Amino acid sequence: MRLPVDTSAVHFLAAGPPEPSIDFDTKAQKTDDAGLPVFQVHLFAVSAGSREVIAVKVSGEPKGIGEFTPVKLTELVATTWAMGDRSGVSFKAAKLEAATTRTPA
Repeated sequence: MRLPVDTSAVHFLAAGPPEPSIDFDTKAQKTDDAGLPVFQVHLFAVSAGSREVIAVKVSGEPKGIGEFTPVKLTELVATTWAMGDRSGVSFKAAKLEAATTRTPA
C-alpha cells in the first residue's frame, strides 16, 4: 500500500551523503522507469517528541547534501512491503534537496 506522508510537521537532516541504490541480485545501481539512477539518503526525521532514522530513495543524484544538511522532501510516499516472514516500510520522494533558510531583513 502506498501512503502519502505529510512532512509539514517533521524536520529532516541528512545522516550522510547520498548513496547509489544497488540491486541485490545484479549489484548494479538501480534506475527508475525513465532511466535515471536511484539514490538513497539516510535521514534523521525529527518531530515533537519523536526521532527516527529513515532511508529515502530518490531518482537522480541530490546535490549539496552532506552530513547534518537540513533537507526538504517533495511528495514523500511510504510503501509497505512483505517478503516471506519479513515486512516493513520503504520511503521514496519525488525530490530531495538541501533546505534553504532565509535570514530576516
